[in-house]
Amino acid sequence: MTASHGSSGQAVMSVDVEDWFHVENLKRVIDRDSWSRQSSRVERNVDRLLELMAAYGDVRSTWFILGWVAERWPKVVSRIAAAGHEIASHGYDHALLDDLSPDAFRADVNRSKHLLEDLSGAAVIGYRAPSFSIKDWALPILQEVGFEYDSSHFPTVGHDRYGRLEGVPTGKPVAEVLPGFFEISISSMSLASVALPWGGGGYFRLLPYPIFRAGARRILRSGSPYVFYIHPWEIDPDQPRPKGLSPVYRFRHYVGLGRSEDRFTSLLADFSWTTMAELLRRARPAAAAHRSSGA
Repeated sequence: MTASHGSSGQAVMSVDVEDWFHVENLKRVIDRDSWSRQSSRVERNVDRLLELMAAYGDVRSTWFILGWVAERWPKVVSRIAAAGHEIASHGYDHALLDDLSPDAFRADVNRSKHLLEDLSGAAVIGYRAPSFSIKDWALPILQEVGFEYDSSHFPTVGHDRYGRLEGVPTGKPVAEVLPGFFEISISSMSLASVALPWGGGGYFRLLPYPIFRAGARRILRSGSPYVFYIHPWEIDPDQPRPKGLSPVYRFRHYVGLGRSEDRFTSLLADFSWTTMAELLRRARPAAAAHRSSGA
């Protein structure tokens, strides 16, 4: 049974569904053209995450699914949807927005959105950019295609891949950045005027769990939502380890994999979890009131 421990904000669980070989850290040793020849582990890892969430029956989450995965393993999408979770888009083939023109980006997200809607039988309203590589120019395209929110903004200390959005107010984790279109930021924690990454990934695997949990509770006590993310490959310490990686990329990708599942199980138990769509539903009335007041 999950618990919020007196927190006043909402804890939002999200999963970025990609296989181990899609990761940007491995790009220099695993060519995109070889993806179809790699040993896929995404289906088993997704099933394990679903199994862990089912053990805490009230966990609801948002799954940002790569179109490349959905096209090859459609039952992954149907199983996630059947378990009552929200289906959202992670684009089609994990191309960073730095490498896409606006027209190529529009084609990518259109392809992913339509595929996921066909497989799940439900509207797909959310998007997250690969490696959080969002750009301001992408937001109007997302709205034009039919998305209602993006969750790619990571307001934290510098990272070589994370994008930046000029229109997201500082300290506002859910912001209406275009009329009727919202940005839901990944959680960071302020410490001595520095925004530390606190939303998951390698940070979750590296920091001692009691410290990570304390940070999440602090964010929630402030009244802000806590937005967490994980990838299916992060609970899979037995995944392949290709040669030729630089020490930095090897550390980023493999640090803490052996303890990640246990930590994730603890995280499921320590908080009550909901979806991006539910967070957005609760945020809309305040945004509408803000607009009508002319503020």
